[in-house]
Amino acid sequence: MKWETALWMVTCLLFASLPRGQPDTTCHAFAGETVVLPCTTTSPGELILSNSMLYWQIESVLVHFFHNGQDSLKFQAERYRGRTSLFLDQIKHGNFSLKLSNVQLLDTAVYTCIYKQTGDHPSKTQKSKIKLIVSAPSSTEEAPSPSGHSQISSRSPADAPCLAMLPLSFHLLVTLGVWHL
Repeated sequence: MKWETALWMVTCLLFASLPRGQPDTTCHAFAGETVVLPCTTTSPGELILSNSMLYWQIESVLVHFFHNGQDSLKFQAERYRGRTSLFLDQIKHGNFSLKLSNVQLLDTAVYTCIYKQTGDHPSKTQKSKIKLIVSAPSSTEEAPSPSGHSQISSRSPADAPCLAMLPLSFHLLVTLGVWHL
C-alpha cells in the first residue's frame, strides 16, 4: 500500500473521531433486506476513477473501500464481507451509493461516505453521513381465507424506503440522460 493511501486512511479514521453532528439522510430497512445508502458528489464533469478514493465507514470500522478504480477490500470488517457493493458504472458520474445486502439488526449505525480525488488535480474531501435504522421483520396475521387457512404477510422493502433515494435517483437519471423529460 502506498504511503499516500495509508495516510489518507489514517485521516479518514481521524475524521471519524471528530464530533458527530447530524446525519444527512436516514434510511430504514428490515433485517434480511437489501438497502442502498445514498452518497453523491457535487463535482462537475466525469470523475477520474484511477485517481479516486471512496471510503465507507462506521466510526473506525471499514465497511467498503474503493481506490484507483477498483474495490480494495483487504481491510474490510469481516461482518461486511460479501454484503457490500458499489454501483461501479455510476461512480464516474458521482454516485458513491453503497448497496448493503442481507441487512442485520447490528447494521444499525451512522455510516460515513468519504470521497477524495487525488493525483494531479486533488479535490476537497467530501463527506456525507447516512443513518441506517434496521428493524426486525414484522409480520401480520390476517383473517382466515375462505379455504380456512391463515395468511401471514410480511412487509416488503417498499414499505420502508430510503426516502432520500427517490429524488436522488430521479436527479441522477435526468443528469445522466437516461430519462429524458
